[in-house]
Amino acid sequence: MQEPPAQQERLGRALMGVVAASGLVYPLLLCAVQLVLAQLFVVDVGATVLWLAVAVGCCVALVAAVRWGAARRVRSPWLLAGLAPPAVYEAWVLWPLVTR
Repeated sequence: MQEPPAQQERLGRALMGVVAASGLVYPLLLCAVQLVLAQLFVVDVGATVLWLAVAVGCCVALVAAVRWGAARRVRSPWLLAGLAPPAVYEAWVLWPLVTR
């Protein structure tokens, strides 16, 4: 039985959103590993800030891809609110290094 064109379009868009989001998982994992290396072993503030910015960009892109695939509005205040706890944690970790 044939699906209506609108339903096929929604299904295709959802699948493209899942594929796009899954493509961002490995860069996000790389960012996490680089953040651990920059904070624990080498203690490089510049590298930590760089990899944190890349990780935040990957997180926002991942959520945007999923929301786009679900045909939802991409800009959401909850997306930005969800970035607050990791940002506070990173500020807490970096604060002793910055104030030296």
